[in-house]
Amino acid sequence: MPANLTPQYFEAERLYKEATSPQERIHALKQMYAVIPKHKGTEKLQADIKRKISKLTEDIDQTKKAGRRHSDYVKRDGAGQIVLVGPPNAGKSSLIDALTHATPEVAPYPFTTTKPLPAMMPYKDIQIQMVDMPPIGVDYYEAWLSNIIRDCDIVLLVIGIDDLDPDGSAKAIAEHLETASVELTAEGEAASDGLDFRAIKKKTMLALNKIDIEGAGIVKELLNPVIGDIPVLEISCSTGEGIEDLRQRIYDALAIVRVYTKIPGKKPDMDKPYVVAKGTTIIEFAAIVHRDFRASLKFARVWGHAKYDGLPVEKGYVLDEGDVVELHT
Repeated sequence: MPANLTPQYFEAERLYKEATSPQERIHALKQMYAVIPKHKGTEKLQADIKRKISKLTEDIDQTKKAGRRHSDYVKRDGAGQIVLVGPPNAGKSSLIDALTHATPEVAPYPFTTTKPLPAMMPYKDIQIQMVDMPPIGVDYYEAWLSNIIRDCDIVLLVIGIDDLDPDGSAKAIAEHLETASVELTAEGEAASDGLDFRAIKKKTMLALNKIDIEGAGIVKELLNPVIGDIPVLEISCSTGEGIEDLRQRIYDALAIVRVYTKIPGKKPDMDKPYVVAKGTTIIEFAAIVHRDFRASLKFARVWGHAKYDGLPVEKGYVLDEGDVVELHT
């Protein structure tokens, strides 16, 4: 059966042949796999692409274990990972400073950030990881950026009101990511793992920065055709307007809940909550607390959103924000 390879495949193959680093080769191979026709005639070619990606990934992992760090890897930390992307001078570093109290280099000239810079954003009694990324421009995009973006929980697109071409900037970012089979959307979906290189939809929020400058309404109208139903939050890093609301919206978008534990006969531990996905049940939570608890759990008591505080609940009870759980094994 003929392969019937597409022009998109040959373009990705060209990028692979011209790549100068393992990260760029992996990026190009993922593109090749994403666009290759899936049928019997390409099975061997698909397998060859997977082998190459697996080998390159192993090489990178071994290098990391030896102590070298690569710019396309950010170790996940905290309750979630948010990646900030935007054009030059959008105010991403200023936003990191406002949300995390970290001290990234902030300057009025473009391309201040040259590598991913993680920092921790406090939200009540937990921490959420924010990653400041190098800017993306019409003619400026590094292939390794898409590897971090594919694996994050949420993309925070930052556009400044003073951008002379805000819709053009947003469109350029979206088009660059489309080459890596990443689509910025309001809802998103789970990130791919292992060797699953299908096109993915990444949950995205847009922070419209510098609203202390006039023109927010005009910029939003320009952006609407490009961003569709992606939620827009108006902020100002210089005045602090909208920053706390953005912090709350980020937490809500992660679709997680904080759950506290209590030892029978003692007060609950309200200092270090467990952070679990919305929809987590008591029996699933028990396994998170200790792997043996799933089998040994007899019952649990819940304070917070249970019908009656402290009474036993079913193992299928779905935990809610702020619930206090007492496990009996």
